[in-house]
Amino acid sequence: METKKSGKFWLALTVFSLIGQVAWVVENMYLNVFIYKMFAASAADISAMVAASAVAATLTTVLMGALSDRLGKRKLLICGGYILWGISILCFTLVRADIIEGIFPMAVSASTIGVSIVIILDCVMTFFGSTANDAAFNAWLTDSTDETNRGKAEGINSMMPLVAILAVFGGFMFFNLDLAESWTWIFIIIGVIVTAVGILGCFIIKEPEGIAPCRDGFLKTVIYGFMPSTLKENRSLYFHLAVFILFNISIQTFMPYLILYYEVSLGMTNYVFIMAPAIIIASAVTAIWGRVYDRKGFHLSSTVALIWLAVGYVVLFIFKNTALVFIGSLLMMCGYLSGMAVFGAKIRQLTPSGRSGMLQGVRIFSQVLVPGVVGPFIGKTVLANAEKVVNNDGTESFIPHSGIFLAALASVALIAIVMLIAARLRKKAEKR
Repeated sequence: METKKSGKFWLALTVFSLIGQVAWVVENMYLNVFIYKMFAASAADISAMVAASAVAATLTTVLMGALSDRLGKRKLLICGGYILWGISILCFTLVRADIIEGIFPMAVSASTIGVSIVIILDCVMTFFGSTANDAAFNAWLTDSTDETNRGKAEGINSMMPLVAILAVFGGFMFFNLDLAESWTWIFIIIGVIVTAVGILGCFIIKEPEGIAPCRDGFLKTVIYGFMPSTLKENRSLYFHLAVFILFNISIQTFMPYLILYYEVSLGMTNYVFIMAPAIIIASAVTAIWGRVYDRKGFHLSSTVALIWLAVGYVVLFIFKNTALVFIGSLLMMCGYLSGMAVFGAKIRQLTPSGRSGMLQGVRIFSQVLVPGVVGPFIGKTVLANAEKVVNNDGTESFIPHSGIFLAALASVALIAIVMLIAARLRKKAEKR
């Protein structure tokens, strides 16, 4: 029997997951576009920003996740973190070429300074976002669900990145992203919304029952997830985290360059209209896929998700036709979000009770840090000799090509090999 949850729980899950993902979409997909268009950023600049943000997210989640276990409270960090997260987003309204040139009139390049400021401010924003979302909110979700409803909750949580992409794509339609004024309004709108949600949380979030403050020393709680004894006691958890690393490396190989690929390489100026149906369908599939996990288990649900992802990559690599790009994008998105749902549910299921905050750092290590460093580096390497175009101001910009999808496919192939080997070893152990 499924454990019933209150309406406030589902409202808090939906609102905080959606708005958190909206903020992450702006950071992960559109800050790249921001520095590309406003400061002529290179692929190396984008890779550096993603890597720096990944490091900041991981360190923050390790420390603040442990702190939330020490406090035995999630609500304070969630609500306070969202409020400060929104304020940090508002600070991006000051990152404009005209302001930079006014402050640094003797600077050789406002573009170089602009890229550096964005990377630094991105890390600050990531600190508040990871405190609120990666550490506290994810620990709250783990503590608030059980094996009867975890897949359902994770299905909703995992569909939100696509819903957020749809919301951001739709909202950005009304802005000319080549104009600095457009970015100012974007950061104002997103910053105000995130701050407002943090305030709302004070009224709708309920602390999970039965979570007592951890009495271990702070240092021990910080390093708990990285101790050999913890790994030994939770072998299955760490195996799935390792596979999750490969999954997210695959995603991060192409994701930082996806919007640029659609717009610059394929010339899809109307990519919002083309992608919106794919996003809506993939979101519905992901919501359902959480229930498939609850009923059929991890093996079936993860295998199908990986097949969708791989086929989507193949179609996107081979074809440039709009209809086929839509099909490839739909399959890719279904595989991506469904994979996130089943891996997320499995990892929550294997997380020891009362240790969810401490282990958020390990989860973010596998979801953000390693993939955020390795994935964009692979993408940057693939695009090292990409064709370039000369902008109106004389600067050069690279043109992403479909090789990023082939590189992403290699990680999926490696996942398949690892999972097959693990299945054979498990069968041999059962026969003994």
